[in-house]
Amino acid sequence: MWSPSTDKPLVQMLCHKAGVQGIAIEHTGKYMATSSVDKQLKIWDIRSLVGPVKHYTLRGAPSDLSFSQQGLLAASIGRHVDIYRNCHIQEVSEPYLRHKALTPIRNIEFCPYEDVLGLGCFSGFSSILVPGAGEPNYDALEANPMQSKSQRREAEVKSLLEKIQPEMITLDPITLAEMDVPTLKERLNAKVKLLNLKPPEINFTPRKKKRGNTARAAKVKKIVKETRKKALLHEMKQAKDKILNENDDEGKDVKTSKKTHVLDRFSAKVRS
Repeated sequence: MWSPSTDKPLVQMLCHKAGVQGIAIEHTGKYMATSSVDKQLKIWDIRSLVGPVKHYTLRGAPSDLSFSQQGLLAASIGRHVDIYRNCHIQEVSEPYLRHKALTPIRNIEFCPYEDVLGLGCFSGFSSILVPGAGEPNYDALEANPMQSKSQRREAEVKSLLEKIQPEMITLDPITLAEMDVPTLKERLNAKVKLLNLKPPEINFTPRKKKRGNTARAAKVKKIVKETRKKALLHEMKQAKDKILNENDDEGKDVKTSKKTHVLDRFSAKVRS
């Protein structure tokens, strides 16, 4: 399993003793189904990845797997396709539906919001009806299959605005609630540099005139330098006061958040 922010896989796991042929992820993202050439079908919990939660031995080696929106799992075995209901939650002994095609099946995929399973065979494409496969009650704000052109354009803009950063895609969701130490250090270093900042040298080149006095030009140059230096010092003073006020507010918040004790009334009071 990979993440866009890393160049190495987040998870490397040995699912089967033989080669893996099919893999499918449930629409909730909690369960993963894998199949191998030794007729084994395993259901994994992606949140833990400790061991398979369900283990089945099929009558053949599945070439492809597909989960529906309602938890149906389809497995293509030669010219047959077996469909299991809730096999990732409870043990099942036989398939919910079974269909036989005219030619061997290569790929299978459920249609979203429809009770239809698409079959990619050697002779072409075909489809079958699977009752209870699609989601009957869809959320129009999340995914609207009947949306118009303007609604589709608005949904694309909204999805781009709500797109998360690649750094937030991680295997452990607890890391999102932790403190970003490098960013905090950079902010503190920036504040320290701002407090210790020295005003830069101002190089002023007066406009040369044909008629003029050298002493007057030097005086103008000195006045411009002093004016710019005063403005820069004023900006630095405002920035320093802002930083110090933020630190004072944080200290006050810490003091006010301290819990009072019953015996605090006997302690000496500080007179202002």
